[in-house]
This record gives sequence, C-alpha cells and structure tokens, in this order.
Amino acid sequence: MSPDAFLFHVDEAPLVGIIHPGAEEARTGVLIVVGGPQYRVGSHRQFLLLARDLSAQGIPVMRFDYRGMGDAGGDQRDFEHIDKDIEAAIDAFQSRMPHLERVVIWGLCDAASAALMYAWRDPRVAGLVLLNPWVRTEQSLAKTYLKHYYVKRAFSRDFWSGVLSGRFDPLGSLCSLADLVRRTVARPPERSGTSNGPSSRNAVLQGGLPERMASGWQRFEGRILLILSGDDLTAAEFRDVAAGSPTWAGLLDESRVTVQELAQANHTFSRKEWRGQVSRWTLEWFSE
Repeated sequence: MSPDAFLFHVDEAPLVGIIHPGAEEARTGVLIVVGGPQYRVGSHRQFLLLARDLSAQGIPVMRFDYRGMGDAGGDQRDFEHIDKDIEAAIDAFQSRMPHLERVVIWGLCDAASAALMYAWRDPRVAGLVLLNPWVRTEQSLAKTYLKHYYVKRAFSRDFWSGVLSGRFDPLGSLCSLADLVRRTVARPPERSGTSNGPSSRNAVLQGGLPERMASGWQRFEGRILLILSGDDLTAAEFRDVAAGSPTWAGLLDESRVTVQELAQANHTFSRKEWRGQVSRWTLEWFSE
C-alpha cells in the first residue's frame, strides 16, 4: 500500500502526517518524532528511508511535523513543549489505522528526550527507540568538551604544528579552556527534587533536563532500544551523564534495555551504511 498523507490538528494548528501502512493485521506501529530543527523526512532522508524499511517488513509507521516545524502550522516550540503534538499524532495514527493498539516512539537527539518525558504518561506507548539523546546542560557540555575535545586536541599533530607556526592563538585558547573549567566546577542552580513516588499520568517531572529524563525512564515500563554514535559529542555527553549521575545509576543495565553503539557514526548517521545499520537494529529489536 502507498503512503497516506493527511492533516490533523493541535489547538487549531494543522500538522502534516504521513503513514506507511505495513501489514493490515499489525497491532503495533512506530511513530517517528523529529528532532529540531528539521522535518519529517529527516537528515539525509533518514526518517523516510527508515519508514520504508519498517513498512516493507509489515510494521506501520507514521512520520509527522509538530507545530512550528516543517509544513506544520503554529508557533515554533522546543522539544520540551510537544507533548500535545505527540498525543495528537498517536490519536491520528490509531484513527486512521483502527487495529493499532500500541506504538513505539522513535526519536533522534532532542526527539529522544521528548519521547522519554512523554512515554510514561501514555499507556499506548509500548517501547522507545532513542538515538543520541540530548541531555545538555551548561555544566555537562563543559565537561564533555574538556574530556572529549581538548584532551584529543592536546595529542593532535595539527594542534602542535599550529602552535609552532604561530597559526594558533594560545592565549585565546587558554581563556576558553579556563572558562570551560570554571563552568565544570561551578555549582549547578538549585532545583526542585525529582519525585520517585507512585507515578501519576498527570504528574510533572521536576529537576534539570537530565534528572527529568531519568525520571521518565524510570517511570516508563516498556522496552527501550538505545543507539549511540561513536563520533558525536551529544552521545558522549549522554554517556558521561548516564555514568556519573546518581539519578541514572543502573538504568542502562536494566534487562528491558538494549544498547547498541556505532563506533564511527556521527550525530545524524549521515552515511548509507550507518543508516542501514540503525534500520536493521530497529527491526531486530522490534521483532524480539
């Protein structure tokens, strides 16, 4: 069956959705949430190609633009304010495919973060596929640059060649490095603690972004596939936060969690072989 393009609405704003039908008897579909700023085709056409791959294996897929993104109406918004868009997309998906009982949310970067903070609230969400989740804070970014950029530069032949030839500004770089160290050791602003009590579908996650994402992970009861790129600061930042934050302790080791790492891949999986591997991992996980 051919893809079905249509409009649905959130607060009078028209949103564009496209469904790749899959098998008629399928009870679980995949909802692809875009990470901004991009639209439903995805970087390097990744979302379109993934939808085709999954649909060819019988899995229904829906791609859509949330408000303010791509061809959707409404004001532009960040990933922390798209809960209503995701809910409306699931409603539209099920309305056009009434046999669907559950969905898996698939998201890259801040779409993965949005999915984590939404999924536990909606019992229709059975699983999450999260690629290079965005956990950025000023402090975590500074730590990541120090660990994964400056240390690497210190052992780079190009770096020392630039120093010796005069092409490199050591004073400016030292000032930049000092600022990163200052931000790394600075005490983060006081925030409300994250509640770990009985979950309520109407509860609000509290704390900073990494804490709210960890709380969403803890409250969500479905399966999770986590895919991380090896050549990506966002993925490196997530690894460091997950390894060093008490709120993330043990979450990646849960039996319901599958972690895959693609060593050479960049943030958006720009090569054909990388996108193909992500698609295969998604299909394998989905069929388990």
